Amino acid sequence: MQVEIEMQQFKGTADYIVSEDLRNSVNVSVALGRPLLIKGEPGTGKTMLARSIAEGLGLRQIVWNIKSTTKARDGLYIYDTVQRLYDSQFGDRDVSDISQYIRMGKLGEAFLSEEPVVLLIDEIDKADLEFPNDLLWELDMMSFFVPETGTTIAAKRRPIVIITSNAEKELPDAFLRRCIFHYISFPDPDMMLNIVRVHHPGLEDRLVREAMDAFYWVRSVSGLQKKPSTSELLDWVQALVVGGVPLEKIRQEIPLLGVLIKKNQDFDMILKRLCAQDPAKSKAKVQVVAG
Repeated sequence: MQVEIEMQQFKGTADYIVSEDLRNSVNVSVALGRPLLIKGEPGTGKTMLARSIAEGLGLRQIVWNIKSTTKARDGLYIYDTVQRLYDSQFGDRDVSDISQYIRMGKLGEAFLSEEPVVLLIDEIDKADLEFPNDLLWELDMMSFFVPETGTTIAAKRRPIVIITSNAEKELPDAFLRRCIFHYISFPDPDMMLNIVRVHHPGLEDRLVREAMDAFYWVRSVSGLQKKPSTSELLDWVQALVVGGVPLEKIRQEIPLLGVLIKKNQDFDMILKRLCAQDPAKSKAKVQVVAG
């Protein structure tokens, strides 16, 4: 079943800067009616993309957060057998009408929407290996069958489907063939500067430059378990202002390091590198500054 969708082109939003390649991938996905599979390291804005698309195109967003226990059927519908059994024993409702115990999941909700929506299937790689394959038919045909009621739920308007993955496990080839794929690269300094300016337009130029130089230096340290992401940089520059940190200390001491680094091993590694650059600086002193 093909459900056509006609709308304006996505161009990004005021608070979400997209590259030309990403913008083109979104619009091709919409035009072809194919899910857009987004990969990229944490903090590159994969999840926020769906919200930006919804905002930019004036659509409602539906979010399906995937967990390790999530099954494909959960997104289609849920048959509340427990409530029906309870009503049959203790209630005064007519339980012969099974449809009153059928509740739509996120995919079913998107299919029944009178207007096109943006459906985010977030972190699909958290589910078991069969999960993506179990969704192939529904995403292809834009419909699914409810055997309890003998009815078929078909999409009234084709949703824009955005799927994110952190690559915790490989996705099946059959599923990948049905998606438009885009990898969001980590922002280069020019794009990162634009991102910082969007979120913190009033910051002093020198503070932003010093913070970004320090941030990219931290990310360059080899062996980090978790490199700081865009969101952590945005928090850090704000923390530097709130903490009244002198500009000359930003690159020298990486103050308030705990805003950037979240792993003990990484924290110690950065402190050792700082001490190695300045032997006169004791580790204890750096730790005080970082805290």
